[in-house]
Amino acid sequence: MSGARALLFSPHPLALESLTQSLGALAIPFTAVRLPLSAHPDLSHLDAEHGAICVIDACYPPVGAERVVALVMSAVPGARALVLTDDLDETLVFRLLRLGVKGLVPYDRASEQIAQALSAVERGGFWVPRELLSRFVDSLLHSGASRQTLHPVGLSVRENDVLDCLLENLSNKEIGSRLNISERTVKFHVSNLLGKFGVQRRADLILQAYQTRPLEAARAPAPAS
Repeated sequence: MSGARALLFSPHPLALESLTQSLGALAIPFTAVRLPLSAHPDLSHLDAEHGAICVIDACYPPVGAERVVALVMSAVPGARALVLTDDLDETLVFRLLRLGVKGLVPYDRASEQIAQALSAVERGGFWVPRELLSRFVDSLLHSGASRQTLHPVGLSVRENDVLDCLLENLSNKEIGSRLNISERTVKFHVSNLLGKFGVQRRADLILQAYQTRPLEAARAPAPAS
């Protein structure tokens, strides 16, 4: 975990103290940020470096939790957000993932998962329960939202072709047939893509690719009228 930096966000002093102790044991530099009990924090003067890890205590009703997470991520450029929450409700989880959240940890598993979650997020990966992540990726593929053409910087033309096929959930055999290349070559390109996106699974790759696109959903929700 060397080189990692973290910001801890919570409205509760005891939660901040607990998070501080957890990160202190991992020797991670951190700054604690006390949030207001309302879901309308003013983070305009927050001093944060690009790409900082943000551990966010989302102890608000769903709409408030989404708003707080969105505001934190807007205030911290390139934030790698790890959200602590009481209930991994599918609707809220999907909305948080669309915001670009990288990890989700339930409160009752925080002590045993926080180290692994932080390590995964620091490496550019995800820490999301496998079943939830799978359902989220399925929802993207079903809606067609992830099938828009992507051209991330650093990918070759062929890698972009393979990525487009992966985002349609095609198998290696189907990708090879479409691109007129062997399955062995497909596996080579898929391996390179996983490495460039810093993930180990196809589901993570689809999610990572989806989150690299500018998203309307990434904007902070407007306050209810």
